[in-house]
Amino acid sequence: MVSSSDEFEAGHGRRRPDGAVSRVVGGLNQFVGLAVAQFYIVVVAVTVWEVFARYVLGSPTRWAFEVVIIFCSCAWMLSAGYVTLFGRHISITVLQDLAPPRTRDLLSKLAMIVGIFALTLFIDDNMMRALGAITSGERSGASFNSPLPMVLKCALTIGSMLYLSQLLLNLHRATLAPLGRLIIAIVAAAVALRFAANALEHFGLLEPLVAPFQSFVTSATSPLNPQQYVDARSYDLGIVTLVMVGALLVLMMSGIPLGIVTLVVSIVSALFFFGPNGIYIVSSNAFGLGEQYAMIAVPLFVLMATILERAGIARDLFDGMAVFAGNLRGGVALQTTVVAVVLAAMSGVMGGEIVMLGLVALPQMLRLGYDSRLAAGIICAAGSLATLIPPSIVMIIYGLSANVGIGDLFLASFVPGLMLAVMYAAFVLIRCGLNPSLAPTVSELAAKSGRRIELSRSQKAAVALCILLVIGVMGSIYGGIATVTEAAGVGVLGALLIAAVRFQMNWRMLQSALVGTMSNVGSIFWLVIGAVSFVGIYNLIGGTRYMQAMFDALDMNPILLVLMMMLVLAILGTFMEWISITFLTIPVFVPVIRDLAPELGLSPGDAALWFGVLYAMNVQVSFLSPPFGPACFWLKSVAPREVSLQQIFAGVLPFIGLQLIAIAVVVLFPQIPLFLTWF
Repeated sequence: MVSSSDEFEAGHGRRRPDGAVSRVVGGLNQFVGLAVAQFYIVVVAVTVWEVFARYVLGSPTRWAFEVVIIFCSCAWMLSAGYVTLFGRHISITVLQDLAPPRTRDLLSKLAMIVGIFALTLFIDDNMMRALGAITSGERSGASFNSPLPMVLKCALTIGSMLYLSQLLLNLHRATLAPLGRLIIAIVAAAVALRFAANALEHFGLLEPLVAPFQSFVTSATSPLNPQQYVDARSYDLGIVTLVMVGALLVLMMSGIPLGIVTLVVSIVSALFFFGPNGIYIVSSNAFGLGEQYAMIAVPLFVLMATILERAGIARDLFDGMAVFAGNLRGGVALQTTVVAVVLAAMSGVMGGEIVMLGLVALPQMLRLGYDSRLAAGIICAAGSLATLIPPSIVMIIYGLSANVGIGDLFLASFVPGLMLAVMYAAFVLIRCGLNPSLAPTVSELAAKSGRRIELSRSQKAAVALCILLVIGVMGSIYGGIATVTEAAGVGVLGALLIAAVRFQMNWRMLQSALVGTMSNVGSIFWLVIGAVSFVGIYNLIGGTRYMQAMFDALDMNPILLVLMMMLVLAILGTFMEWISITFLTIPVFVPVIRDLAPELGLSPGDAALWFGVLYAMNVQVSFLSPPFGPACFWLKSVAPREVSLQQIFAGVLPFIGLQLIAIAVVVLFPQIPLFLTWF
């Protein structure tokens, strides 16, 4: 995996693609990626100004909402080529890693070919929407009446083209046979001609040349319309569901990026059920995602966390906790849990938190003589608390897919998150008390190393400001003072101020944080596009109604039905990315949960909140669960060589048991997550 700092260095000249075409395409994607990363500063500035104008000047803006969406969505969409250049798209590569080199190479090429197919069809349709928006000067119709729809449609088309161009280049590089390289070049030229012809046809230019070419393309591709051969609507929805899900699983396990997997299954399904016009449904779903204001909180929280990590705040927090740990046996593990809670409350980002703890806490625990399995287990478990503790990105995505208030979700998840943290800490302290050899004390470390942990004045101030930042961000959300997105924007400003107090605020740190945010969020966005498109197609063919009817027909005890849903989520979580699981299952499960609310003794709204907490806890289990637990692989990526993956997996097993106990408690006592929302 390429780190964001590596990407930043690469963007400043250390990566030199070979060949003229490679230099042009790679250089363009690098330039566009680095350029759109700066958009997040504009998003922060406009968001903070809106908060200031509303609460200080008493004069809310009319333009901030649409400007923020334009800049943030353009950053998401236009980063696709950069993300592809550095291989940051999310995929399941375990089978690829285990395969022999020749098989691995074939699977990698298959992934690129599938991506090229899906993106070509996607662009071919979406491009016409973008050109139509330009011609009509499409605007939002809101009070500010910005060209928001036109900009987003154009950005989605251009971003997809950058993505496609980099995929074609990557495939060309990976192909050694001259004939194969020639075929790829011909395909690239044909795709470029098709897109150019679409533009010329739309504007009525060079019609004598364009019309025959377009007619040829239409006649050549008409046999590819599957509706001519298969009447998909005549099949039972159960069979259709199995085929669609089976196709997803097969493609996912082959190592194809998850966003491309869901996108290609969506496009193929649309062709079978609606013909060529069905691709419009896919592009409309993708475009609609860019207009989701609540989604903007995701990159802002990621940026806040990245700034704090680059500024060294995680190490300050850890050292600050060490001062208070004293001679408590297992105190360093306890510190790790407390720091993880604070980091989770500052960011809501799981992977970055586990990596930070692995870099900061794991070496210290190993030097102290901690058992490597215990150290790895507490880091993975505590780091995954970001799935629950607000501002959890998992909760934001769940709220969007289930149409549940994100502020209410944050309130509901707060107590279960703290409950799990207390369970982790108690387990470690009890286990270390029973077996002192597992964890020497901090004072023993000082005696062994001859170094006392002390904080400078600036570090103490940074730690204090971090605590105030958490209180301010979460307090403004809970108090109804600011929206989640506004609180995230102010949180980024607070993180910049803390970095300045820490004497780490400089241009290089800021650019590294922006590039890291752009890269991470760009990979998430394309995964969400594919998942949303898949769910949209599945809903239109009646899949959601079918699944709901199937659950209703089971006529099970409501609690047993909820447990069965949890089991489905747990199984999917062992090999699928949580964002895909969210958009694939939550639109089906939540309506059923709302219908069951009276039997559960809850209102429909409370039932959806309760299930959201259970879902986030289930995601946390999947982050730790072998064989594909991402938390374990994140930690292994930064752990010393002597800490094996098997040790990490062994270390997380007791904490998975604690998570399952916590899930059972929340299932039996819904009041635990809900009582804060009743005030």
